[in-house]
Amino acid sequence: MTRSFLKTARPLTLLALGGLFTTTLGGCVSQSQFDAAERDNRMLREQLAQLQGEQGSYTGQLDNERRLRQQAEAAAQQANAALAGAQEDLANLEAAMQRMGNDLTQVSLMGLDRRTDQALRELARKYAGRIIYDPDRGMLRFNSDLTFGSGSDAVTTEGRQSLTDLAEILKAPEASNYELEIVGHTDSQPISDRTRQFHATNMHLSAHRAISVRRELVTMGLPANHIMASGWGEHRPLVPNTSNGNTPQNRRVEIFIRPSSGQSGAAYTGVPSSGIDAQIDDARGSRGPIIDK
Repeated sequence: MTRSFLKTARPLTLLALGGLFTTTLGGCVSQSQFDAAERDNRMLREQLAQLQGEQGSYTGQLDNERRLRQQAEAAAQQANAALAGAQEDLANLEAAMQRMGNDLTQVSLMGLDRRTDQALRELARKYAGRIIYDPDRGMLRFNSDLTFGSGSDAVTTEGRQSLTDLAEILKAPEASNYELEIVGHTDSQPISDRTRQFHATNMHLSAHRAISVRRELVTMGLPANHIMASGWGEHRPLVPNTSNGNTPQNRRVEIFIRPSSGQSGAAYTGVPSSGIDAQIDDARGSRGPIIDK
């Protein structure tokens, strides 16, 4: 707006001065005409001075706005750089948390070493449906219906293969200081007459199955003085037993893998935590009695 006004005011001034000179050169003018011309000239000079002043003000404002814009652009660049740095820090933090989470999934709360823990996870994946691994308890759960015949304590061929793989894991140097507690469980279905010839009660059947698993593992090379076998019968069900007692989920053998207590020698007399302590190698008692507590 300022430049437009200046362009308009300059011709007006020149026109007024030209008119004044033309009048003067053309002859004498009256005093009133001279005064009018002078007033016009003075008014135009005042307007020109005002416009020049406004132009200076606008120029100062423009410079100030340009300076503020430059400052804002610099601040925006700094903010963008800070944001990029924060995003990078966040990405690094998330990656670190992911790595930490991965590490935690590889660590058992029971203190199993990473190599053994990972091997047990792979074992459970290999025998999905037969074996469940609980890393928080350091426990393997074997489905009895897939490991033994009905009412029998004899390990099936398929069950022996899974125990062979387990023994190979536990014979590694990293697992040399672990002890095993093998615990058998049954459902509440009454023992049949045929089964009773070998296993007087469900308690006996659960203990005999645990002993059979122990015998297999010892035969495969694990130290006998690191393995305990016991049974709970129907007294520790995973789920409520059905009305007739036939509940497959409750028929199982659980193997707890724990750091050695340091008392695994022949003189050990500690009290076991489970229902039956079977200090024998044969499930039918050929080397000692079965104690039903």
